[in-house]
Amino acid sequence: MPKIPDNIMGDIWPDASPGPDGANYGTTSFMPEGRFPVRSFQSFQLVYTVGEFGLDDTGAIMVVTRWTNDGGAVQFDDPSAINYVTAHASNGVPLEMYAERYPHQRPWYNGIRITVKRGYLSPDDTITIVLGDRSKGSPGLRLQTFCESAYEFRLLADVCATGVFLPVSSHTIEIGPGSASKWVVTAPTLRRTGEPFSLGVRGEDEWGNATDQIPAGLTVMADREVKGLPKAVTFTSGARGASIDGLCIEHEGECRFSLLNPLGEVLAVSNPMIVRDNGYASYWGDLHGQSGETVGINPMREYLEFARDVAFLDVTSHQANDFQVTNDFWQQINELTAAFNKDERFVVFPGYEWSANTPLGGDHNVFFSTEGQQIHRSSHALLQDRSDIATDANTLPELFSALRGQDCVVFAHVGGRPADISKAEDPRLRTAVEVHSDWGTFEWILTDAFRLGYRVGVVCNSDGHKGAPGACYPGASEFGAYSGLTCFLADNLSREDIFKSMRQRRHYGTTGCRMHLEVTALLGEGGGVFPIDPRIEPVDPVPSATALMGDIVRLDGDQMDLSIHVEAHAPIERVDILNGAETVQTLRPYAPDPTGRLRVIWQGAEYRGRGRTTHWRGSIKFDQARIRDMKKINAWNLDRVFEIKDDNTIVFDAVTTGNFGGCDIWLNGNEGRVSIESELVSGDFGLAEIRGEETVLDAGGLDRKLRLFRLPNVMEQCSLVETVSIQLAPGRDNPLWVRVVTEDGFVAWSSPIYVTK
Repeated sequence: MPKIPDNIMGDIWPDASPGPDGANYGTTSFMPEGRFPVRSFQSFQLVYTVGEFGLDDTGAIMVVTRWTNDGGAVQFDDPSAINYVTAHASNGVPLEMYAERYPHQRPWYNGIRITVKRGYLSPDDTITIVLGDRSKGSPGLRLQTFCESAYEFRLLADVCATGVFLPVSSHTIEIGPGSASKWVVTAPTLRRTGEPFSLGVRGEDEWGNATDQIPAGLTVMADREVKGLPKAVTFTSGARGASIDGLCIEHEGECRFSLLNPLGEVLAVSNPMIVRDNGYASYWGDLHGQSGETVGINPMREYLEFARDVAFLDVTSHQANDFQVTNDFWQQINELTAAFNKDERFVVFPGYEWSANTPLGGDHNVFFSTEGQQIHRSSHALLQDRSDIATDANTLPELFSALRGQDCVVFAHVGGRPADISKAEDPRLRTAVEVHSDWGTFEWILTDAFRLGYRVGVVCNSDGHKGAPGACYPGASEFGAYSGLTCFLADNLSREDIFKSMRQRRHYGTTGCRMHLEVTALLGEGGGVFPIDPRIEPVDPVPSATALMGDIVRLDGDQMDLSIHVEAHAPIERVDILNGAETVQTLRPYAPDPTGRLRVIWQGAEYRGRGRTTHWRGSIKFDQARIRDMKKINAWNLDRVFEIKDDNTIVFDAVTTGNFGGCDIWLNGNEGRVSIESELVSGDFGLAEIRGEETVLDAGGLDRKLRLFRLPNVMEQCSLVETVSIQLAPGRDNPLWVRVVTEDGFVAWSSPIYVTK
């Protein structure tokens, strides 16, 4: 796959150069080329031949790669260790090498600088660089954890020792997936009887990459009658996903699908699928990610193909950082969204990420219902073409003003730059806040909205930079969480109906699972639902006895019944019912077991900004009880040590970025004490003291803590249907919402129902 064309890339290079355009600053050769497996060890030779200006004393060359690369830090001192790099000049002049984390502007954030010392190189002299030099025992250069169709090594040169580096050449390799170690079966969550639907199947390697290494003989079965369901699963050559189309179920009920190998062993079970005679359906989306034209990888076309054909999304969008979006790329974004959008198959919205600094409003996602709209950038920070700079909206109030009257929707986002939603508000435009992405979990942005009196819904997306919208794993980089998904409740799969769902806040978000979640308010006589937010314009509520998530309702009286229905892929650990920021009730669909497994959870972040990553390093020790088994929860980074050290000790090295991780521990015996030691907080407890209610150790920071509690040794309840009565607080909005946590560590959040007086 060729690299992304320069006119589409949102990067800039110095205008100053030693000679006229086209001057020869050098040439390069590279070997080997081809396709290489993720996380494999390789050795590459890059030879730079000096051009007509020579390479002066203290001049330098630099090899840069994209920011997303998580292959590990290169080193120059230990020839037997991984990632050993060498460089030699053909004329013997000494060379100095060091790694540079930010050698150039984004996305070229990983570099090796090679500087000439005590001499110079003449035209046609060479510098031979070996990336992963194996000559003295190094296993080689360790590649990144994720696939990339055109991983690029770009060489820059500062031939006159001025500190100005110019691009000379680039060479690409393909990084491909490993063999399947896990299988995923994706079914719709909610459909009507007789309505056609598709089933998706993919295999993932150990790092979560969808793989094209598919064994023969896979079959699929359902636990109820499904019309059109074939027995065999067929993958086309080179495909990383298989879609089984034209299925339907003619009677109400619940269905799960199983994938089997040739021996009849179950490889995976789908999410639950609910079938009803009428009502709305649910459609899954990841509306937030980037491709290689900005700070991600792979071309946008591949991004959309992955979303549709591998992640089996119903809805997506492409959200490039606006200050990197060239006019050529903005045109291409609109052309591709129009080409890929197809009602009842795959809905794609044109849009972009408005990427202002936090003091000016911070990251917001902008979605248009149609192509051809003006992009209002936060700045032209990485754009040489200034012809349309007058259309910029540098602050959040300016953005809302520029978008007013257009058919668009805005979400607030917490990425590198967290949004500051207090800077401006427009309830017609900003309909939701993103509480989870690859960057972590951010419930605080929702409770900020409550405090400010806003009425917004909940969305979860990936903000993926690794070419895998809808199924983006954190790998070994600074991302700390698996990508989120948003479930839209709508009549049909079309731009019009999904936009209606957005504006009514009729959606919920998850940390990547596809559970069915219903939250219904029982209003009784005298209740009503506002057709739009009455902050937008005075409007009377429409009489109604019920309301759905996202609705703004009027209710006579000081309490309300809330009906909750959950059908999950895994046993339910808890369901929290919240009024604003306060948890008012917790439902646990199992009996307490004071001698059951011990669950240890670490969670939280340093603070709201870029450096939010919290490192949890330590141990869990038992003085008398012995460890029978341990199961990790949300331990995404396979390189970090997290294991049973001996029969009474577990050692862990983990990260959280607002989300949570941890482990379940099954013990032989319940005697003695457990001690947890970490760099942030430590504690010592009698095992008999830890029961169903949580024991909490506060670790400062942003909701940073350790939690210990008991769960039954075996949990089986994946379904919950419950009606609870909520006491309403007087004199303010009561945002009622639900948080669901499953046994395996996934979370779902409903959009609030806003009860207003």
